[in-house]
Amino acid sequence: MNDLMNHEQIERKIFIIRGQKVMIDRDLAELYGVQTKVLNQAVKRNIERFPDEFMFNLTWEEAKSLRSQFVTLEETEPLKQGEHIKHLPFAFTEQGIAMLSSVLRSKQAIQVNIAIIKTFVKIRQYLSTHAELRKKVEELEKNYDGKFRVVFNELAKILYKPESKLKANLGFQKD
Repeated sequence: MNDLMNHEQIERKIFIIRGQKVMIDRDLAELYGVQTKVLNQAVKRNIERFPDEFMFNLTWEEAKSLRSQFVTLEETEPLKQGEHIKHLPFAFTEQGIAMLSSVLRSKQAIQVNIAIIKTFVKIRQYLSTHAELRKKVEELEKNYDGKFRVVFNELAKILYKPESKLKANLGFQKD
């Protein structure tokens, strides 16, 4: 895979949870080419390398919220055996991902780790050069609540008005 593909693929797998940019164990395992169980076993064997600021377990609500973001046609069908969440996923911060390189030592893991770290650096550089955007994003992260639903609902009313009503309001009005 080329660098651009790696960065785009990786960026889609970075989430902001508890105010931190993180990647989830199953996404990391997929990138590393190992089963999630294998990644987590390697981490548990070296747990002293992963303090709370490097890795944490998601809550059931966080895991459910993440899963609902990935609704696909396949997920509308009944879950097959082994497809439901049995254990709460781990979320790895940038430091935790860097530490994974000392635990997973395959050539693919090394290359993926380099690409992930480059992606985090790229995001950090972009945000630092766009301070205003960063500030707005941070404010949205902190303050997102039902207020935005009102705005989006009003926009939806305007954008999805039936054409007949829309045309009647356009143009000059005769006295």
